[in-house]
Amino acid sequence: MSTHPDLQPVRDFLGCATPAAWLDQAVAQQEILLIDHANCEKKAAATAMNLLYRHIDRSELLHKMSQLAREELLHFEQVVAIMEQRGIAYRRLSASRYASGLRDRMRSGHLETLIDTLIIGAFVEARSCERFAALMPLLDKTLSRFYRNLLRSEARHFEDYLALARMYAGEDIEPRVQQFREHERELIEAPDAQFRFHSGVPA
Repeated sequence: MSTHPDLQPVRDFLGCATPAAWLDQAVAQQEILLIDHANCEKKAAATAMNLLYRHIDRSELLHKMSQLAREELLHFEQVVAIMEQRGIAYRRLSASRYASGLRDRMRSGHLETLIDTLIIGAFVEARSCERFAALMPLLDKTLSRFYRNLLRSEARHFEDYLALARMYAGEDIEPRVQQFREHERELIEAPDAQFRFHSGVPA
């Protein structure tokens, strides 16, 4: 992975690195990579907006999520612009198993659901950051530069989600983080029938 200074906390947080087989597939399927990247940015903005609507009494969350939503929508616009430059039509793709697989482990209960949502958000942002860094040496200069520019904001989003989870939990969340860490690693390392930005090892 890159030695970018923002990445050490990401390395420490994730349970594994992206498998080489996924990187090979990403280079071979850059159209799908970009389309699904755009989808991921749009979904990240929607997640932040949903938290804004559901937790209006938490001022720190309102501040962080409003900023995050704006940045994710800007990233979405930037990915779409790159696609247009390359003649790639934005089209529907089926969702990967990654986010739904993480959400399957969420607890019920207002506070428990909030904490798990924030922890999952931290893993999604950390994995995105890790994959941007891993892809940079393998892609053309334009995409490599674009992904480098995303690293700092994605790393900050990861840290914001994790800080909010710790703030609102009122207890040590590391056991819960470890449970999600193990499941996230399984999703990344297990064979996956479809290629997406957060998919596992190509089957």
